[in-house]
Amino acid sequence: MVLLEFSIAPLEKGPSVGSYVARSLEIIAASGLDYRLHAMGTIIEGEVDQVLDVFKQCLAAMTADCERVSCTMKLDHRAGAVGRLNSKVTSVEEKLGHKLKTIAD
Repeated sequence: MVLLEFSIAPLEKGPSVGSYVARSLEIIAASGLDYRLHAMGTIIEGEVDQVLDVFKQCLAAMTADCERVSCTMKLDHRAGAVGRLNSKVTSVEEKLGHKLKTIAD
């Protein structure tokens, strides 16, 4: 399983691109994969082919009417591990002995 964190936005559509970002979130939600939206991007969890396919769909939706698009991506592979969107945060909280502010708050 992998975690894929990415951000994708058009460059020529002005200072507010939330409607374009929403296109990606519709695709991500429809994929059935577990995901978390945060202020600077989205993290999705699944098999590598699944998450890369979702990213490609998001890119296609964005480039349908955007001439230039900026993307950042980070991928974390860990064999046999599932549910890491939550477990990674829980692990740090346990080490600290208290809850932290997270994107779910």
